[in-house]
Amino acid sequence: MDNSKMKELPFTLISLLATLFLGCSSVFPSLNPISPGDDPNFTIVDHDDPGLSSFNRKVVVFGIDIYAKARVKDTNLLHAANVMAQYLDNDEDGEVDDPRVLEAMLDNGAYLVMWKKRIDLLFSFPAGRTGQDLGNDETHPEWHADKSGAFDATLEEVWHIITHAGYASAYPEVFGEQSGTELAKAMDLARGGQFTKVPKPYPADAWYTYDDATCNYACMSTEYFYWAMTSMLGAQENRMEEIGHEWRLNTRDKVQTEDPAIFALLTSSIYRLPTVLPDGTYRR
Repeated sequence: MDNSKMKELPFTLISLLATLFLGCSSVFPSLNPISPGDDPNFTIVDHDDPGLSSFNRKVVVFGIDIYAKARVKDTNLLHAANVMAQYLDNDEDGEVDDPRVLEAMLDNGAYLVMWKKRIDLLFSFPAGRTGQDLGNDETHPEWHADKSGAFDATLEEVWHIITHAGYASAYPEVFGEQSGTELAKAMDLARGGQFTKVPKPYPADAWYTYDDATCNYACMSTEYFYWAMTSMLGAQENRMEEIGHEWRLNTRDKVQTEDPAIFALLTSSIYRLPTVLPDGTYRR
């Protein structure tokens, strides 16, 4: 028997298993060549960033990394990049609207990871960095055409990393996620009281009734920021039946009328928050 054939067999099996189950092109780059994509503003590139080697490629948006597993569609990765850019540069003039927010995100090592299966998230998160995840199958660029069908969760998860790693650090007394901030005070009114755990039941007059028991007070603040902001931008206007058990003010008019505290905060010119809902087509 040719001994060289025996030596090659283990590597062949390992290579096959890695391709099928890991999709890790950082280990076997020739199996999954990186395509730069066809976006006019963003390029998909390889990387060797510590702690994220199981994500085979990334796109960088104003210095913020968006990583993807091999099975994540290039179109979805680029869509996330465009949404990130539109949130940060909402007037699309090529400059981030609030440099203080971007600086905070960079200081916190903010990043987004995109996955195909939940098992993709079984990795050691890099120390000293703040991350957020987004699933390939919950990314729906087509939703923006007529706001029907499966909702584009990119709008939520990208906004979460911007607020958590950006606004909360840039303006800690205003958008900090702990009790006592301006954001938290508005949320306490929306929930009908200050609750560190999900109340059972919420007060009858509460309009923000998020009920995930694993979501602590800071998490509740992050979700509240998302619901209010995206409702004001028009993302939730056709979703009342789907989201009413968590959030009842699904339009800008409802937020302005029924939650004046958060409306005043999010329309303040000081913070230059988005005024246009991202649609995944960043044009600078």
